[in-house]
Amino acid sequence: MSAGLGSWGAAPLGMGPLVDGMTRGAGVAARWLTQPARGAVESQLRQAFDSNRFPLERYDHPPGDPGWFGPDSVTWWAHADLSMVVGGFGSLMLQALHPLAMAGVAEHSDFKERPFERLSRTASFVVATTYGDSETAEKLCRVVRRTHRHITGVAPDGRPYDANDPALLRWVHVAEVSMFVAANAHFGRRVMTAAEVDCYYDEMAVVAEALGATRVPRSAAEVASYFVEVQPELRAGEQAEDTLRFLASPPEGDRLARSVSGMFSAAAWGLLPAWGYGLYRRPGPGPVERATVAASTRAILAALAAVTGENPVVQQAAARARATPASHQLSST
Repeated sequence: MSAGLGSWGAAPLGMGPLVDGMTRGAGVAARWLTQPARGAVESQLRQAFDSNRFPLERYDHPPGDPGWFGPDSVTWWAHADLSMVVGGFGSLMLQALHPLAMAGVAEHSDFKERPFERLSRTASFVVATTYGDSETAEKLCRVVRRTHRHITGVAPDGRPYDANDPALLRWVHVAEVSMFVAANAHFGRRVMTAAEVDCYYDEMAVVAEALGATRVPRSAAEVASYFVEVQPELRAGEQAEDTLRFLASPPEGDRLARSVSGMFSAAAWGLLPAWGYGLYRRPGPGPVERATVAASTRAILAALAAVTGENPVVQQAAARARATPASHQLSST
């Protein structure tokens, strides 16, 4: 039994202890969040992120390049919020419901052996395409597309899969951004309005299309319609169940890190759409459990925000975007 979600990892699938275990894990993490503990968690987050950055990443050059979004976009301020961490856990839970996407992860990723490194690598991609210059964002998408060429195979249900399949890329993208939106709504310091949600989906489509996705939803209404369309393709197979157990009880990290990870998993579990619980054949958390987990999550996110302060990446990118391009400097001399 882990210090994270406790009985979730040990209980038979679909049994009542699932929610109880999530709530206990959230409570343990919140009680441990003393000042030294906040420093330890913050240090681990920074170490994981800094050690897994792409070599191409840069944020202070070239002057005048706003990147794909720019400082005035919804994406810039939404992705700077720590609620993104919870959204990341939720996106994994939702993405796992597509058997073809899950097969690619299960058969070609070292996620279980190095979970925090792989999660931080994904986070690094999101940060780089959000705040990096335009050329770097495009190069990183080309790197991912090249990597995807080798991710092919046959899923347990007998269907072939290809990570560069535009429809599969659409699923992975929509699952991710929809969970970022849900996390923002529940835990964001600044919550998107309905208009800003539509703007966010529209802005983020550029990343999905650069990776090869087609027919990318660009509004909340289009996302809702897409989820109705894709549900017949979804199911919680053994690979998805295994991922859910793993997120609840990760083997890597010290007791504190595992507890905080468990708490974020508990918070993310509460963000899934109702049909997601149906596919996982589990009830969603009740109002008491939701309130308990939400309170603990907000406390930990606030504590981490106080410790980490302003993100230097965002500061560098903003200075770059607002700087005078070198060509303008030369023409004025």
